[in-house]
Amino acid sequence: MNNRIVVVGSINADLNVLVDRHPAPGETILGSGGNITAGGKGANQAVAAALQGADVAFIGAVGNDPYAQPALEFLRSSGVDLSAVTEADETTGLAVITVSKDGENNIVVIPGANALVNCDYVSSHSDLLAHAGIVLLQGEIPADGFKEAVHHTMGRVVVNLAPVIEVEKSALLEADPIIANEHEAGLILDQLDASIDSTDPHDLAQALLDAGFASVVMTLGSAGALVADSTGITDIATPKVQAVDTTGAGDAFAGAFCARLIKGDSLVDAAQHAARVGAFSVQTAGAQASYPDAGATLPTV
Repeated sequence: MNNRIVVVGSINADLNVLVDRHPAPGETILGSGGNITAGGKGANQAVAAALQGADVAFIGAVGNDPYAQPALEFLRSSGVDLSAVTEADETTGLAVITVSKDGENNIVVIPGANALVNCDYVSSHSDLLAHAGIVLLQGEIPADGFKEAVHHTMGRVVVNLAPVIEVEKSALLEADPIIANEHEAGLILDQLDASIDSTDPHDLAQALLDAGFASVVMTLGSAGALVADSTGITDIATPKVQAVDTTGAGDAFAGAFCARLIKGDSLVDAAQHAARVGAFSVQTAGAQASYPDAGATLPTV
């Protein structure tokens, strides 16, 4: 094992659309923008971690289309090792992101080449996984690829199961921690047949622990986050900033969190730093382009 983070995940091109408000079902409204930027939850988290000084490698796939170049831009510039990223005869993953005037977003994801990150492809990089200090996973690759990544991991598994897809229970419960927002936490509990009536974040976190997770990090947007493990539940405050675009803020948190965790920070210390990175990111439009490097001045609580 070493101090390298290996991300097994998605690489997307983001098509960004700005609107005054999100349309109602069946409604057509006018928007602006239409620019293409780098995205994908896996790529976002890898870039965030690398910018915070971590050694990061990526296992994934892009297409051989014009979207691949912008999708890889920040992975390359931040120094992520892309030797395990293949270019396939497929379209690059695409996310259509609609951002309203108040900074809230709606996202539709088209997997494209990310669907190729399956059991066989992940298994072909088993040595890279076996020597990772942390393997970081999300929900934008096939479930069998997720399972295979956990199978080959000898270090720590960190999971941000977003979107919440059906994965093998034993593989999911290897997460230490599981990173989720309140909505995702409820869906994960449903998947584990451990759902509860309460929507209180502390109750959800405790339910995830009771379901078998060793530790839980729950992100709560502008309300901060919380960390839960066998020692108890700790609330994490977040700086108050003016949000311009929340796209990728959760990924900024997850990547920064792992960057500090791999350096030896406690769960609480890593989450406190990650909350500041997430707050920094929402002050600028876009996902990866909004992420701070290690020398940036982060907002304070």
